[in-house]
Amino acid sequence: MVRLHVPHDLSPGVRLDLDEGQSRYLAAVMRLSVGDELAVFNGRDGEWRASVASVGKRAVALEAQAQMRPQATGPDLDLVIALVKRARLETIVEKAAELGARRVRPVITERTNADHTRVDRLQAIATEASEQTGRLDVPQVAQPVKLERMLAGWDAGRRLLFCDEAGEAEPVLQAADAGGPWAILIGPEGGFSPKEREVLRALPYATPAGLGPRILRADTAAISALTLWQAAVGDWR
Repeated sequence: MVRLHVPHDLSPGVRLDLDEGQSRYLAAVMRLSVGDELAVFNGRDGEWRASVASVGKRAVALEAQAQMRPQATGPDLDLVIALVKRARLETIVEKAAELGARRVRPVITERTNADHTRVDRLQAIATEASEQTGRLDVPQVAQPVKLERMLAGWDAGRRLLFCDEAGEAEPVLQAADAGGPWAILIGPEGGFSPKEREVLRALPYATPAGLGPRILRADTAAISALTLWQAAVGDWR
């Protein structure tokens, strides 16, 4: 069944007027017609069965029918990722959505080789991945900030799994030793600077973690860390 993320509040009989992009997708790509059913979710009211109420040249409207699944969210996990090249960053955001991250927070480090990105495009990628994977919420993609600024405003109640490719560190499966709010930090293609590594290792809420004997690209490291964390203390147990 086709799934769509919609901004509307969901209740029986409510009309859902879709934007042009979603309308074109349903009418021209999926070729749905009046009466066809699909699933919709908004991140608040669970997943609902809806039917196509009308199909126009540029607009499709749906009607919500009944709730199929109550609202649920996964673990409170952030992925903090240093900006990398566009294609790899888009892959990271897509896989973070598939692997259950609740938020993606891009950061700028001393060795970051990119200083901007299109957050709207990354958010669209996260939304599409959420639609395809069956999750009932969409991870929020934040605007990039400098690493030191992010750490200055950090909530000490959220533990930080700092994936360090240099220096001694426990494997992720051992370092992630309890549930609760967590964040995973992945560095840039050039790695963290010695100064950044020193600052991170001194933070009381940060835990250095290793990802094996090989140096991984940022996208591989993010996917590996998310997978191992989910297996250790997330919703894969």
